[in-house]
Amino acid sequence: MINFTTEQLKQIPVFGIAGNFAEHLSQAGEDADFVKVKTADPLAPKGIFPIYLPNHSSFLGVYPLSSNVIKADFSSPINLHMEPEMCVLFKVDYDANQRIQTLHPQAFSAFNDCSIRKPNAKKISEKKNWGLECTGLAQDWQAIDSFNTNDSLDNLHIASFICRNQVVQTYGMDSPVRNYQYFYQKLLDWCVVTLNTQTDFGPLENLMGYLTDLGFPTQIIISLGATRYTPFGETGYLQPDDQIGIFVYDANQTSEAALMDYFSQQTAQKNAQQPNSCIGSGCIGLIQSVKALS
Repeated sequence: MINFTTEQLKQIPVFGIAGNFAEHLSQAGEDADFVKVKTADPLAPKGIFPIYLPNHSSFLGVYPLSSNVIKADFSSPINLHMEPEMCVLFKVDYDANQRIQTLHPQAFSAFNDCSIRKPNAKKISEKKNWGLECTGLAQDWQAIDSFNTNDSLDNLHIASFICRNQVVQTYGMDSPVRNYQYFYQKLLDWCVVTLNTQTDFGPLENLMGYLTDLGFPTQIIISLGATRYTPFGETGYLQPDDQIGIFVYDANQTSEAALMDYFSQQTAQKNAQQPNSCIGSGCIGLIQSVKALS
């Protein structure tokens, strides 16, 4: 496993991909946001959005990542969704014209692209970063040796759970990462083109403008997209005192049922420190408590 300090992570921009799992956008009620965003391939993701930009003058400059808590303002009705995802740390190579030439996958982790469903938000990013400790990232990272079809990543799945009033339920559908609509080389090629060419249009933003402002960072984190929700997860918005868990795991070494048992045991320990790794090798876990801003 690989670990980064908070100070190291604060130097790395974070982005997310919209619409990389079938039906997620419709379940999240966000299909309408992308009506005007046309893609040549109907399976292609809709775009990339910023989550965190180091030292940026806007709200995107606030460091939102946490490995153990999600904080939000629950003083008025709020539709807050967990978004279970796999994220990847990339090394970025630029060409002589300061355009991205190549993305090199270095490591992956579990990510919670937690979102407030704001029907009137102009940009996706407005739903993602509302302050400190509003997004989830596991402490552990697993190195990526190869990013090709039929490699070990083919065995990875994403599972997620919620514990509310001592009752544990699945939140997202257990999903193989190979079921991302764009993955492996197809994803890399699409990300390079999108980062270089995406303009400020509809819910999307000019990404190269941000990268230019940041001085062309040589590392970025991209969260690859949220899984489909279970019937509970689709309408089960988060509440204070919920505990939530996201696991990126090797299905050849453990199972969703075993992880659900593990999550149940951890959340039953009311005063226990929230763990950031989980049973077995080839598994990365993120467990967070949902808290109301005081």
